[in-house]
Amino acid sequence: MFKQGDIKNYKIRPTKHFVLGWMKKWGLDEQQIIKLLENSQKIDKVGKYKYEAYYKSKGKSKKLIFVLDEDYKEIIIITGAEGK
Repeated sequence: MFKQGDIKNYKIRPTKHFVLGWMKKWGLDEQQIIKLLENSQKIDKVGKYKYEAYYKSKGKSKKLIFVLDEDYKEIIIITGAEGK
């Protein structure tokens, strides 16, 4: 199972959808995404390869949805979401 401390062993690769949508909206870069994943409140496994990382920023809860590719040691950020 993937743990937060393992993030340094993986390359972060955001999808075009995430970059043009959520990443731009939230004003993030790749280094900030790494920090968010490292400091997230919890990471849940929701599928065979899919994970959700939860964190709070500016009073809102936010979620990163990503896929873990063990073969290439990559974390592929699919999309994001935010709540109240």
